[in-house]
Amino acid sequence: MDKVVIRSAVQDDCAPMLELIKELAEYEKALHEVTVSLDEFIDAGFGSEPVWGAFVAEVDDEIVGISLYYNRYSTWKGRRLYLEELVVTERMRGKQIGKKLFDATLEYGKSNNYSGMMFQVLDWNEPAINFYKKYSPKFDNEWLNVSIEFKD
Repeated sequence: MDKVVIRSAVQDDCAPMLELIKELAEYEKALHEVTVSLDEFIDAGFGSEPVWGAFVAEVDDEIVGISLYYNRYSTWKGRRLYLEELVVTERMRGKQIGKKLFDATLEYGKSNNYSGMMFQVLDWNEPAINFYKKYSPKFDNEWLNVSIEFKD
């Protein structure tokens, strides 16, 4: 395998990033829930008011992984980084690419004075849970995820 390059995402990365997001959604048996358009995705990351940032992993000029994050605020803890997606394409898993992306995201949070980082993992996704356990995280079984969808 050629060298893995971890770098900040740029607008031209959005189409392959969205494909990786869809690949993850398919793995999670929820592809039908990915409704964001490429235009909305680009605008949300690179428009006049960006809401997310990301790192990409490249091998041979191909994006093979992403770490997408955004700002979160806790009235108890202050500014927190929220990791929305950490995904490596299936054929490149097991090559330490996810670790490099995760470490880059952790370093970004530390160097930008966030008080910590939060994320979710599905309770059945044992490979992901085992990956995160290497970082000594606090798993929270007390809080429930809640969302409200806004429809037209």
